[in-house]
Amino acid sequence: MKALLLVAHGSRRQQSNDEVVLLADKLRKKCFMHYDIVNAAFLELAEVLIPDGIKKCIDEGASSIVVLPYFLNSGRHVIEDIPNIVNDTIKNHPDVDIRIAPHLGASDLMMELLIASANSTKQS
Repeated sequence: MKALLLVAHGSRRQQSNDEVVLLADKLRKKCFMHYDIVNAAFLELAEVLIPDGIKKCIDEGASSIVVLPYFLNSGRHVIEDIPNIVNDTIKNHPDVDIRIAPHLGASDLMMELLIASANSTKQS
């Protein structure tokens, strides 16, 4: 089974964390043809942390996990922290294929999204 783990920073503000969990729920409904499992996890400040998110996917039957960093820029969290956490977690699950996708801001679709978002504003 294939899993997608949406990873966000995490916030002290619960509503922000809830938005990420809701986004993962929406993704689950949209990408069921590609992923059997879709969950959310956080780098810090919120539950579920990345290692626990990976374990949750495995407990749900995942043999392959794509970790998708829900970050706009390639800062330290994207370049160092997330890969380090994932690589440490991989050691505990050598039989599971765990890969990190490019962060959201690196997507070629970002330009189209920005334009569509700007064009969706109401004109006065």
